[in-house]
Amino acid sequence: MAKVNRKELSLSQRDELLKVLRTRFEKNMDRHKGMSWAKVQAKLEADQDKLWSLQEMENTGGEPDVVGYDKKKDTYFFYDCSAESPAGRRSVCYDRAALEARKEYKPKNSAVEMATEMGVSLLTEAQYRELQTLGKFDTKTSSWIQTPPAIRKLGGAVFCDRRYDTVFLYHNGADSYYAARGFRCSLTV
Repeated sequence: MAKVNRKELSLSQRDELLKVLRTRFEKNMDRHKGMSWAKVQAKLEADQDKLWSLQEMENTGGEPDVVGYDKKKDTYFFYDCSAESPAGRRSVCYDRAALEARKEYKPKNSAVEMATEMGVSLLTEAQYRELQTLGKFDTKTSSWIQTPPAIRKLGGAVFCDRRYDTVFLYHNGADSYYAARGFRCSLTV
């Protein structure tokens, strides 16, 4: 992912974000068994860009939380853990090409473009399914996920949701958008 110019958080914004993330971390220990908040916080404090991206995830309703750790790379994985697709990221088509292809009733933005601006990535199908092992997400909404290039080349895009206690993968035209469809993000710290 290309480096994006970042805005820095003020000291009070940083402290407030860390407080929110810590509270969520401690409240949901089942998402990150055996992990220590102190180690996560140390990684976050060392990377202002990642803190800014987490703030963007939070601002748009994602409720980011730690969901994994790569011991070899010493990195933590944050995913959006809001019960439904983040409210501040709904009613968007898949990407810029889809947005430009619409003749009328264009959405304000696209999922891929918003994620890039935030310094994060859309979840992959594997990540989305992994998230669903930690709880029941998107039972009333759906979320765009990273679309394989072959599908996108043909004008399509894929999204997931959870219905009937099952995770479903669907397709739609990349230029479509709905009030109940947004996107979920991942961030590696």
